[in-house]
Amino acid sequence: MSSSATYREAGVDTAAGDLAVSLMKSAVSATHGPQVQGGFGGFAGLFDVSYLTEFRKPLLATSTDGVGTKVAIAQAIDKHDTIGQDLVGMVVDDIVVVGAKPLFMTDYIACGKVVPERIADIVRGIAEACSATGTALVGGETAEHPGLIAADEYDVAGAATGAVEADAVLGEHLVKDGDAIIALASSGLHSNGFSLVRHILAQQNISYTDTSAELGGVVGDVLLEPTRLYTTPVLDVIDAVPGAIHALSHVTGGGIAANLARVLPSGSWAEVDRSTWSPAPVFRVLSDMAGSALTDSEGTWNLGIGFFAVVDAAQAASVISHLDAAGIASWQVGEVHTNERDLTGFDKGAKGVDGGAVRLVGDYAN
Repeated sequence: MSSSATYREAGVDTAAGDLAVSLMKSAVSATHGPQVQGGFGGFAGLFDVSYLTEFRKPLLATSTDGVGTKVAIAQAIDKHDTIGQDLVGMVVDDIVVVGAKPLFMTDYIACGKVVPERIADIVRGIAEACSATGTALVGGETAEHPGLIAADEYDVAGAATGAVEADAVLGEHLVKDGDAIIALASSGLHSNGFSLVRHILAQQNISYTDTSAELGGVVGDVLLEPTRLYTTPVLDVIDAVPGAIHALSHVTGGGIAANLARVLPSGSWAEVDRSTWSPAPVFRVLSDMAGSALTDSEGTWNLGIGFFAVVDAAQAASVISHLDAAGIASWQVGEVHTNERDLTGFDKGAKGVDGGAVRLVGDYAN
């Protein structure tokens, strides 16, 4: 007696994958300008970079990242239309840190089972955020992994490429004594520290579908507030106030002080004044649930600061004004110093970078 097996019987439904692609096609195509060649659905995305010949010395900037365990919350409450913005924020906003303009992005979704509407929601969110940052979504992949990933589970990742003139690269080489440190407000937790968030809620036996008066809504909805996108406002400020911005930092994994220290020159130091802002309720409520102080999570959560700009002190007010006008609350939290001092208790960089030294001082505003 003979038997046969099919790919679908093994758990992979190529027809569902094709339907997902058709559902996302219009959203993805909307990110395509004249630079995107070859249309939709090819084996590789093509992007015309002939305009780079106008550069004196073009440098390509690239970044890759994911959303982390925040996807578990999206899966728990079956809400998938914001995760895409989180992905773009984590990837594209790393590129702008060096002053680069994003060009294009690709995404990768691994799932246990392709549910076309779910995949389309995720990609639609990616595409909308790509449009908001001026990034073409030129390709992607959805991979079905039955037996490896549960049917209702998935993970997302992406990579992006941008370009910048070599003599316009931002970074620690431009930072000088007396530079002002400007904080740009976050929209919430963004996409870091969710393993801690999930641990706290599990200890409290709180479900993502519960309603919390302290958090101001359904727990899962509050936690899924998408990552703020900084690329367009920051690039606009770079153009509007030439030479003002010396360095930028994206506050992601590693927390506040360590990420700022990464973009300061070795030998410099800064103190970030906590009294200049009040962390949003989501941070306070989660800290209270954990029985810990806000200061205990400064190396895990952004606590209200999603980005830093290190700027020429004389132009700090102008930078803040432009960012505020773009809808991003910003304020000065400190300044850069280069004189010698005892740096005990300071963070001295992260990710292998030998940068400056940073610590947070004072108490948070109420």
